[in-house]
Amino acid sequence: MPNATNEYMGERINSKVLVSVKANCWLRGILRTFDQHLNLIMDNVEELSANSATAESKVLKVGKRVLVRGDNVVVISAAAVKREVK
Repeated sequence: MPNATNEYMGERINSKVLVSVKANCWLRGILRTFDQHLNLIMDNVEELSANSATAESKVLKVGKRVLVRGDNVVVISAAAVKREVK
């Protein structure tokens, strides 16, 4: 029986996600696969960092294919939220 984490992550395969890691930064990329330890394989990964003192944000290209170890993952979120039109 799948649990809620597996369902959430499974719905995000091949879509953009934001991942907060313990290094106090966010990674944005396309989630390709994951395992039970939340080890993530992501494509086209960018590091997003913001300087609150100067209100500047930087985007740094990390790599074409990246493995993020599950021990470092703090938060995973969909990069874009779909809005329902009423």
